[in-house]
Amino acid sequence: MARFDRYVLSQLVALFGFFSLVLVGVYWVNRAVALFDQIISDGQSAGVFLELTALTLPNVIRLVLPVSAFAASVWVTNRLATESELVVAQAAGLGPFRLARAPLVFGLIVALLVALLAHWIVPASRAALSERQSEIARNVSARFLVEGRFMHPAEGLTVYIREIGETGELKGVLLSDSRRPGSQTTYTAARALLVRAGTGPKLVMVDGLAQTLDRETGRLATTRFTDFAYDLAGLIGTSRQGRRDERELPTGVLLAPDAAALAATGKPASVLLYEGHARLAQPLLGLVGALLGFAALLSGGFSRFGFWRQVALAVAALVLIQLLDNAVADRALSDTRFLPLVYLPGAAGLAAAAGLLAWSGRRRRMPRRAAPSAGAAA
Repeated sequence: MARFDRYVLSQLVALFGFFSLVLVGVYWVNRAVALFDQIISDGQSAGVFLELTALTLPNVIRLVLPVSAFAASVWVTNRLATESELVVAQAAGLGPFRLARAPLVFGLIVALLVALLAHWIVPASRAALSERQSEIARNVSARFLVEGRFMHPAEGLTVYIREIGETGELKGVLLSDSRRPGSQTTYTAARALLVRAGTGPKLVMVDGLAQTLDRETGRLATTRFTDFAYDLAGLIGTSRQGRRDERELPTGVLLAPDAAALAATGKPASVLLYEGHARLAQPLLGLVGALLGFAALLSGGFSRFGFWRQVALAVAALVLIQLLDNAVADRALSDTRFLPLVYLPGAAGLAAAAGLLAWSGRRRRMPRRAAPSAGAAA
């Protein structure tokens, strides 16, 4: 029967690849639309858009793999049942746990893929993405050096540059800042330069006028200046001052955060510990997706009316596991005493799959009641 196991495993892997491709494509398109608008509005090229979207793909793949494994398991099990292949295998003496060998191997393969993504590939891609975004943010020319167009680099801020000289000098500059409640300040200057400083880039305006309007009183105050420096650091994302996202750190650092890691991220130890333990628990969900779909459909036995009830049961169980995962995440993030709960959704999913397989074996062993004879009925 090893040949049967290889046959089932090949079917699972083939459908798993198909569903992964479809789900990654759908998820990626949704994410890419928002990223495309942001990149194009910042004046970046299509090459930068493709580079950034490629760096987001590993995390997207990590999220959809358990769902793809579940969908492949349900699809293949349903097809094996409707084509009576499962019936033949059961008639040959294979019990539910023996039939689950191929889905178990398939689930372990998916869990290994999720582990590789969660522990190595996704943190590396996030670090590269963060570095690339910082480089783009530091490239102020892409956001500000566009002549003849009103730009809105931040909410409540408008910048207009009439002309850009060959040497990079800005001519005819207007900058309107209405971010402060109750007032609006408009700067106009004949010339301006972008200057890089230690705290970030600054816009140095020469021979200009600052007009401040008090919206409550309606008073307008004007100030002429020979030169004036406007800080742009907060507008281009350089205010993080080297802060790192905890999702970029290696798993070993997250499981034993030191003072350097806490200072680098600016997050409490509970957040780093949760991220580390969540990475260890994520592969379990890939195994759960593969086994739960198979066990749920096998628990219903053969039916000419289809397996829609078992499919609904499997989907409901997967949704409950995801809701449980979200619930324990909130508890673990707030208190480190609840960190072991991170492994509860995976353990609950495996227990549910084992319970459904045991129920399937029990149903097969239950003797059928014999029909009463005519004499007994009389």
